[in-house]
Amino acid sequence: MNRFYIETELNTGNTIELTESVFHHWVRVLRAKEQEQAIFFNGKGGEYLVTLTEINKKNAFVSVDQFNELDRTAPFNVILGQVMSKGDRMDYAIQKATELGVTTIQLLTSDRCEMRLKYDRDQKKLDHWQSVAIAACEQCGLNKVPQILPPIALNDWVKSELPTSRFVLAPNKNQENVLLKSDNHLALLIGPEGGLSEVEIETANQNNFQNWCIGDRVLRTETAPVVALSILNYHFSIKA
Repeated sequence: MNRFYIETELNTGNTIELTESVFHHWVRVLRAKEQEQAIFFNGKGGEYLVTLTEINKKNAFVSVDQFNELDRTAPFNVILGQVMSKGDRMDYAIQKATELGVTTIQLLTSDRCEMRLKYDRDQKKLDHWQSVAIAACEQCGLNKVPQILPPIALNDWVKSELPTSRFVLAPNKNQENVLLKSDNHLALLIGPEGGLSEVEIETANQNNFQNWCIGDRVLRTETAPVVALSILNYHFSIKA
């Protein structure tokens, strides 16, 4: 059954008009017919079974039939500080981080950052990345959409108010398992394709970020959140 994120209040027993984006995707692209059913969610938890009751040229309506409080959120709460990258790599990182249960994605700039948003393009790019996260939730079954926050400097972010458990993907000479003493509310810093500079790692360390080294391989910037979040899913699932 198709799943759609819709920015409107959902209550069982009500009839609502489809938003433009859902109308376009479900009715125009997928050619839905009256009496067809789908799952709607609005990011506030749970999901709703709806039935398409009326289709017009420019709009359509559904009845909200049933609420399911199903919660598929990850067993942890992660704020991901991700240095921006160009092209499809950033889309991929956001898409996969969403599927793996990230709570918030804070976009970052750094010394070796390839990308700088510029004025009028800023909001368009942010809207695009937020739509990537929404589409990932629609596909994977999550009912809460992570927020994509506008970019700030890495050095400012590491000094901001963050969870007590903080990790940066960087070499760890002690080879210790830094997750053993972590709680399930944490911040994770991932650098750009060229890696974080020694000064940036030191600044992160000075602000209570622990170095977390995942094996001997050097991961690409879009692969790193996938691997790290997969490990966190496993670690906190067995810990629970």
